[in-house]
Amino acid sequence: MSLRKQKNSFCLYPGLTTNITENHPRCLIVTMIQLTATPASALVDEPVHIHATGLSPFQVVILQASLADENGNLFHSQAYYKANEAGEVDLQQAPSLGGDYIGVHPMGLFWSLKPEKFLMKLVKRDVMNSPFLVQIKLYDSNLELTDIATTAPKVSLTLERWYVAPGVKRIQVREGHLRGALFLPPGEGCFPGIIDLFGGIGGLIEYRASLLASRGFASLALAYFNYEDLPAQPEKTELDYFEEAVNFLLRHPKVLGPGIGIVSISKGAEIGLSMAIHLKQVTATVLINGPNFILRIPQVYHGQISKPLAFSPQSLFINALGLAEFQHSFEEARCEASETSLLPIEKAQGHFLFIVGEDDKNLNSKVYAERATQQLSRYRKNNWTLLSYPGAGHLLEPPYSPLCCASKISSLYLSIHWGGETTPHAAAQEHSWKEIQKFLRKHLVPVVTSQL
Repeated sequence: MSLRKQKNSFCLYPGLTTNITENHPRCLIVTMIQLTATPASALVDEPVHIHATGLSPFQVVILQASLADENGNLFHSQAYYKANEAGEVDLQQAPSLGGDYIGVHPMGLFWSLKPEKFLMKLVKRDVMNSPFLVQIKLYDSNLELTDIATTAPKVSLTLERWYVAPGVKRIQVREGHLRGALFLPPGEGCFPGIIDLFGGIGGLIEYRASLLASRGFASLALAYFNYEDLPAQPEKTELDYFEEAVNFLLRHPKVLGPGIGIVSISKGAEIGLSMAIHLKQVTATVLINGPNFILRIPQVYHGQISKPLAFSPQSLFINALGLAEFQHSFEEARCEASETSLLPIEKAQGHFLFIVGEDDKNLNSKVYAERATQQLSRYRKNNWTLLSYPGAGHLLEPPYSPLCCASKISSLYLSIHWGGETTPHAAAQEHSWKEIQKFLRKHLVPVVTSQL
C-alpha cells in the first residue's frame, strides 16, 4: 500500500488519516474522518446538522452537495471550510470561506444548489413515493475543481429530503369540474383547510400543499389550467371554479370550518385575492409576489366580466443574458388606469398576508402590495400584514429550496428572469414559511378560552 505524505499526515485510504506526532515520531495516531448529518431523513423544510470529524487541526476541506431530480437533471453546490483545533467542522458554527456562499449558513449547501443546465428549476412531482436524495461529499481543498468529478471523496453520505410526512394521505380530486390533489394530515379530528395556487407554470403542483399537510393543514393543491381536461391556454379565469373548490373543501369531514385559507403566488395570487374579495368563506389569504389587478385574461364570476389591465409590450425588458423581465410591463397601464381598474380589496372580510421579494424581476410586486395595503388603509382596514424582503426574487419557495433566478416558460416561449440573490432569498424563504403557518393558524384555528 503506497503512502502519500501531506505535511505531518499520511493518507492510507479515503476516510483514514495517520498522523505522526512531533514528540513521538514513531507513534502513529490513526484517525478516521467521519461525516454525519442529523437527521439523515427529514422533510425538506427541516434543517440538517452536518458535522465532520477526524480531520487535521485547521485543515481546509471542500464540502459538496449534489442531487438528481426525477428527470435526471443534476444540481450541485460546494463550499470551503476550515477545521478547528480539534479537527472538526461543524456547519452550525463554522463559516464557509468561499464557494457558493460565505459565512455561517448551516443549510447553505442545500439552498445554494445550482442546476448543471441553465434555466432548470428544481421541482418535485412525485411527493408521496420518493424523496430527493442529496449526496454530501468531503474532499481535500488542494484538489483542483476540475478533478472533483473523477476523484473519490474522503467520505460521503446520502440524505433523504421528503415532501410529505409519514401518515399524510393524498386523495386525487376529480369531482365536478375540479382537478387537483387533497392532502390530509395524519390523525383524528378536523384540520384547518387550505387551497394552494401556483402561477403561470400551469399543471398540478403538489409539493407546497403536501408540506402544509405535513404541518397540520388539510391542503388542496388545485390545478386550473394545462392539466388533464382543463384548458391548456384559457381565455378567461372562471372564479366559479374556485368557489366550487372552496365549497368542496368545506364539505370534507376532515376540514375545520367555517373559513378556509389561500396560499398563492404570482398569477395564483391574483386569483387568491379575487377569491378573498368575492367569497366570504375565505378568511385568511397569503399573497406571494402577486398583483392587485387582473393579469392578461379577464375574470368571470357569476357571468360578470372583469377586464385585465393592459400589457405594455414596449416595457418588456430583455437583459444581457436574453432573459425577459416583465417587472414594468403593466406600469404604463396602471398609472393611466383609475382605481376602479384595481381589484376592490377593501370588500374582503378576511385577513391578508402579503409577501414580497424586493428583487422580483417578473412583477413589480413590492409596489403592488404597497398600493393594496394603502387601499385597505384608506378604508380604515387593518386586516393585513406586509413582509418585504430585500434581495429576494419572485419564486419564494419553502425553506432550503434552491433559488431559481431564471427558467423557461413553455407557454410563453420565453426564458424569464425571476430575480433574487442567493443568500437573502434563502433567508426570506426560511422566515416567510414560519410566518405563513403562524398567520394561517391564527385566522383559521379558533381560540378556545376556558371559563372559570
